Amino acid sequence: MARLRTLQDLFKRYRRPGDLVFAAAFLAFALFLAANLGTQVAWTSGGKLVAQPAFWPLVSILGMVLFAALHFLGSLCSERIHGRWQEVWFWLRSVEYAAWFMAYVLLVPWLGYLPSTVIFCAALALRAAYPPKMIGWAALSGVAVVVIFKAFLQVRVPGGEVYEYLPAALRSFMLTYL
Repeated sequence: MARLRTLQDLFKRYRRPGDLVFAAAFLAFALFLAANLGTQVAWTSGGKLVAQPAFWPLVSILGMVLFAALHFLGSLCSERIHGRWQEVWFWLRSVEYAAWFMAYVLLVPWLGYLPSTVIFCAALALRAAYPPKMIGWAALSGVAVVVIFKAFLQVRVPGGEVYEYLPAALRSFMLTYL
């Protein structure tokens, strides 16, 4: 095992290209929380300081602001690492899948669980550039998920608005099993 030559070697930080952007975003978020703390917690009259409902949130958010500011200062004082925006772009690309999920969540009350799941699975397979055969398998796996959750596990998922336009018997079947 290699020996440490100085105390600086022990505390040396290895920064990533997007460190400065992350530090700035985290500091902004911490300051946002600190600015809104007064509207979210209350101080009561009397009692010990540590028993106040607002005390521990205040301590945690002030600690968050302090350490975020130190992280930001440390990022500013370090040498510039190339590839910062490539790293940030990589982070933003991952947010796309959260947007897909939010679209799915918003689509279910309108189209229903079965059509939304089939469309979602096929669309994600298409987005991931799978061949047409695999897109069909993705849609079929969406049907399998719905049948397992609704018919076998009896998970209650609200029916979609389009179910209202179906004939009564089919609508009842769709609401119960699909």
